[in-house]
Amino acid sequence: MKHRIKGRRLSRNTAHRKSLMRNLAIALINNDSIKTTLPKAKELRPFVEKLVTLAKKDNVYNRRLISSLVPNESFVSKIFSVTAKRSLSRNGGYTRIVKYGFRAGDKAPMAVIEMVDKPIEKNTLQNKIENISNHQ
Repeated sequence: MKHRIKGRRLSRNTAHRKSLMRNLAIALINNDSIKTTLPKAKELRPFVEKLVTLAKKDNVYNRRLISSLVPNESFVSKIFSVTAKRSLSRNGGYTRIVKYGFRAGDKAPMAVIEMVDKPIEKNTLQNKIENISNHQ
């Protein structure tokens, strides 16, 4: 029986897996959305959601806790100043996973994981509107 066993190993040892989660979390918070494999995205979701939940209450204890999990000063300042402020009204569910097909080389299932409250870029929206009008 597999009692008290959670999480995927992702074919990595513990240190490599922790480093992978830290790097993916940094990329997600900095870019608001990243494309990765589906199992990595499913593992990243609870990791990032716990960090955002901690960041919603800005105090020294939470700053030190997040900084011990992800030791990157620009990440810590951004998660407290930008990401947590956007997510104050939301009680969880800060990320979204969208399946994105399969990778060309090995047919690994790909996914886009993004922050739900990310700002919509005007340039991207304007390009979509122009493309639709050009095709008609």
